[in-house]
Amino acid sequence: MATYQVDGWTALADPTRRAIFERLSESPQAVVDLARAVPVSRPAVSQHLKVLKDAGLVDVRPEGTRRIYQVNLEGLAELRAQLDRFWTKALAAYKQAVERPYEEDIP
Repeated sequence: MATYQVDGWTALADPTRRAIFERLSESPQAVVDLARAVPVSRPAVSQHLKVLKDAGLVDVRPEGTRRIYQVNLEGLAELRAQLDRFWTKALAAYKQAVERPYEEDIP
């Protein structure tokens, strides 16, 4: 199986991965628990979790014979920082546009 690296936004673009991530944001969970909540098999949930882990959005820890997945707060903080940078730039551009004199828009 080929592996590839994705960023957090690409990982969350998939609706199933986003649903899994949202469940994990409520509480850490094992694959079997997540599989009950989404309409895919346990192996498919494991594959989605691998993508989320590779994107830095989830961490895993062993607990007996189970592996418990939880949101990686540092990965989530990086997404938030990216979003904040985007909105800061967008709002600055909007401010500049609305403060520009109306006459400048007339050809």
